[in-house]
Amino acid sequence: MKSKIIKDYLDPDLPIKNQLFRVITNVTLLTLALITFISILMRESMADIMTLACAFFVFLAISYFSIKKDKITFGANLIALIIIFVVLPMSFFTGGGVKGGTPIWFVFCFVYICLVVSGKTKVVMIAAATVVVVLSYALSYFVPELVTKHSEHITYFDSLASVLLVSITVSILVSFQAYLYGRQYEITKKQKKEIEELVQAQNHFFSSMSHEIRTPVNSIIGLDEMILREENLPDEVVEDAMGISSSGKMLLTLINDILDMSKIEAGNMEIVSSEYYVGEMLSELVNMHWSLAEEKGLALHVNVDETVPAKLRGDEIRIKQVLTNVLTNAIKYTREGSVTLSIQSEESENGQIIMCYSIEDTGIGIKNENIPYLFTAFKRVDQEENRYIEGTGLGLSIVKSFVDLMGGEITVDSIYTKGSVFLIKIPQAKVDEDQIGQIQIETKHAIGKREHYRKTFDAPLANILVADDNETNLLVTKKLLRDTGITIDTVSNGEEALGKCIRKKYDIIFMDHFMPEMDGITALHRIRNQKEGMNIDTPVIVLTANAGSDLQKMYRAEGFDDYLLKPVSGKALEEMVLRYLPADYIHPVDDSEDNTDIVSTVGTIRKKMPIMITTDSVCDLPEKMLAKTEILINNYHIITEKGEFLDGVETEAEGVLSYITTSGKNARSIAPDREGYEKFFADALTRAQQIIHITMSEGIGNGYNNAMEAASSFDNVKVIESGSLSTGLGLLVLYADRMITAGLQGDELINAIEKAKGKLVSDFIVGDTRFLAKGGQISKSIDSICRAFMLHPVLTCDSSGMKPRKIMAGRRERSWDKYITGAIEKINPKETDMVFITYAGLSYKEISEIRERLIKYIPARKVMVQKASPAIAVNCGPGSFGILYMKK
Repeated sequence: MKSKIIKDYLDPDLPIKNQLFRVITNVTLLTLALITFISILMRESMADIMTLACAFFVFLAISYFSIKKDKITFGANLIALIIIFVVLPMSFFTGGGVKGGTPIWFVFCFVYICLVVSGKTKVVMIAAATVVVVLSYALSYFVPELVTKHSEHITYFDSLASVLLVSITVSILVSFQAYLYGRQYEITKKQKKEIEELVQAQNHFFSSMSHEIRTPVNSIIGLDEMILREENLPDEVVEDAMGISSSGKMLLTLINDILDMSKIEAGNMEIVSSEYYVGEMLSELVNMHWSLAEEKGLALHVNVDETVPAKLRGDEIRIKQVLTNVLTNAIKYTREGSVTLSIQSEESENGQIIMCYSIEDTGIGIKNENIPYLFTAFKRVDQEENRYIEGTGLGLSIVKSFVDLMGGEITVDSIYTKGSVFLIKIPQAKVDEDQIGQIQIETKHAIGKREHYRKTFDAPLANILVADDNETNLLVTKKLLRDTGITIDTVSNGEEALGKCIRKKYDIIFMDHFMPEMDGITALHRIRNQKEGMNIDTPVIVLTANAGSDLQKMYRAEGFDDYLLKPVSGKALEEMVLRYLPADYIHPVDDSEDNTDIVSTVGTIRKKMPIMITTDSVCDLPEKMLAKTEILINNYHIITEKGEFLDGVETEAEGVLSYITTSGKNARSIAPDREGYEKFFADALTRAQQIIHITMSEGIGNGYNNAMEAASSFDNVKVIESGSLSTGLGLLVLYADRMITAGLQGDELINAIEKAKGKLVSDFIVGDTRFLAKGGQISKSIDSICRAFMLHPVLTCDSSGMKPRKIMAGRRERSWDKYITGAIEKINPKETDMVFITYAGLSYKEISEIRERLIKYIPARKVMVQKASPAIAVNCGPGSFGILYMKK
């Protein structure tokens, strides 16, 4: 019987909610049965007994149906509704009201709802139960005759029984819930342990796989290098050998990516910092990618800022891996054109150097909808378009993980079919004050020809021991060092290495880790403790296929002097030997032959600005003023029947207004479309790392919306609408540029610009409303009324667009006079640096008169006269001008 109950009600495979419902419902039924029995014994009212009895059988039927049909939620909600609206109100009024035992059952009702009802239904039912309780108490107070009275001894007993039953019932329910969640916690803890063991097993598998694959690859690449060292080989043999070398390196890259991804997912990846020379790192990067680019007919440009520190402290290996992955992708996805790597640095507040690496290509670009998935592991975006391009989809995911681990950031700006720009920022520690200056990198790349081996030293007196259980690896090591004249002994396990170390003194010992009979670590410890041994102090270098910075740390902790990863190149092996051989054993080879095929001068470029302000040609600022800033201008377009012209470049305001008034034909201005803004932003990002583009008011034209759509293709472009137009926009642009010069960045800069918008005073008086009507700013009927009654609106604007601030009536000159007087009254010369008179279609005499009026109250040096751009002029018409300024 006990096992049956456990199977039915405590089945661990059932959801917690189902188990709770079963137990709570059965406890509730048992409680109802007990309270009904007690009511019969106490000879309470028949109505009260019938209510409880009916509730018992109804709950029993609902519970059976819900469990049988697996309708737990339905059953729980239905029982809760019956308790709230039927059982409790009836028991309250037939059981003595507030003096009976029912009030304590209201508490049970709330507990039941909280345990078995979920989601929004729970909130609704708690609210309903609250209303029922309040109404029950209110009715019993205001209409006491609704309550059935009980004798005093029954009332006391009823209250006592209710308190005891509810307390016991709630205790059982809460204890059971705690038991269920405790059991669930144990299950979760067990599953977590199983997952951790699975991850460990996976990491062990990947590590073992890496070791097992690297061992034969070491032989393949090493022997292949020996073939390429031979002279007078047929071209076909050279081409085949180079193909083997290239394929081996590609296989290694794939192995490294898979191993790194497994470590990243397990949280075992560590950043190991050390000092490195930036120039040497860049030289390696260029040499690795130059031939790849030239194979595809691409130009590889490298631009380095001369002020970049020469020596830094950071994880050079991971930085090279990041840049290699991004550069390889750029070359892979670019069919024609170029790939450009730009490097510069900037000081951070904590004294670190922020290294900025920009990789720009003219490739196929990335669709907007694919950018969020760019750094997702094993996912390749736009697979239909890129189905012929090789890759695992791991590269950029690893890049993002490494950049995050190093405390940096990576952003991407891309225009589909046009190209992409990846900007990587990584904080590094500066070792000294030396700068890289103007550097040259020698790039040796072999398209169809091999890189000839050049012996750099002889060491005939040196003796080296190599321990490895793979005969081919021993052969490769001996052949790679053959030309140096070094005497090399080989053994196949640690036990044999110990025997050699007792009998002979070696200058260097290369030791594999995993070997039969005795592994490398055990052999190292035994060598260091050999009392009669001759190699207690000999440098022992682990030569292993086990990759990873954590393993490097482990080997050093065990006592190895250095670490060399298979597959090992002849160059790396010789460099390690040179590092540990006694200096008097080494005889440099004097070889003046220059085998360099191409020398690439790494040019210097103007350092990218951290932030640049850009705007549109409708900003109406003097050219001389703009020339003193780094502000870039995107041109609007003027459309006439004669064609389309760039605003302010291919046409002037006077010419456009003359064309309209003399020909009677229309002209209109339009903002650049999305593609135009994308091209503009892409060009601006070659000069700055971040762009803030300020547009006219959102409610005027499509400039703001087009710019926003274009900015969605870039991570580093922010668009702000000025809530103004013409020189009002220009004043905000100048303010933003000054704030950058003052050192503001990020949110602080954005907030300052947003706050400054409220300080702009930007309105103008319209000379001829026909132009507003043609531009769709006002209706033709309003235009007719204005001209009939000589009305001249003074327009201002905000984010919603242009709107009239006031109407001036009378002749044009009289309206101008009123407008100027009102403007002068509002201007406080101490609160503004510049006041602009921006005009369209006014004569020199008229402009001079307006200026003379202003300089009577405002210092002349603060008053600037600016001609409106054609894009503004075609909308406001001749005889229009504004007095615009920004309050301090």
